Amino acid sequence: MLSRHSRLGGALAVIASILAFSPGGAAAACNPSGGLSAAQDPCAPAPETGATTTVPGVKARLVDGMAIAPASAPPAVKQVIEAANRIRTKPYLWGGGHGRWWDTGYDCSGAISYALRGGSLITSQLDSTGFMSWGEPEAGRWISVYANAGHAYAVIAGLRWDTAGSIGGTGPRWYAGTRSVVSGSFAVRHPPGY
Repeated sequence: MLSRHSRLGGALAVIASILAFSPGGAAAACNPSGGLSAAQDPCAPAPETGATTTVPGVKARLVDGMAIAPASAPPAVKQVIEAANRIRTKPYLWGGGHGRWWDTGYDCSGAISYALRGGSLITSQLDSTGFMSWGEPEAGRWISVYANAGHAYAVIAGLRWDTAGSIGGTGPRWYAGTRSVVSGSFAVRHPPGY
């Protein structure tokens, strides 16, 4: 009987600590307006195992749906990839990621905003139209955002970060191909220096 209570007490302690530091938990001091990097934000989940692993070269590698950053990437780019990996299994949700950073789902621009915030490259969410004039014109060396009035996606260290994996859309996911399935002309922008 004592061992059952002991295990129950241990399990309750673990659950209490998770609730205290998880999004929406009693002790969470979420900062939905920005200002914190994803690593500092209690609204963001802990990085997954292997999130700090890198691969040689200048191109990220896709492994089981997760992007592994290239070793030669600047720290901010690695942080963008790490942040994107946190939401890579979330569903598509129109408007998701715009009212708050940590959300139940993300739309195209919400997913890009979340990823860029991870590297402190953006301080507030933008919609796809906002990304059309954000940053610097043309493709960047490490990060390129493609945007028009109806859709946005990014190419980060050679992998596509997009909510439209198929015509029906899937939610934020990584893809090896760099062209979105969404057709049309896109403004191409990049964060200064990247």
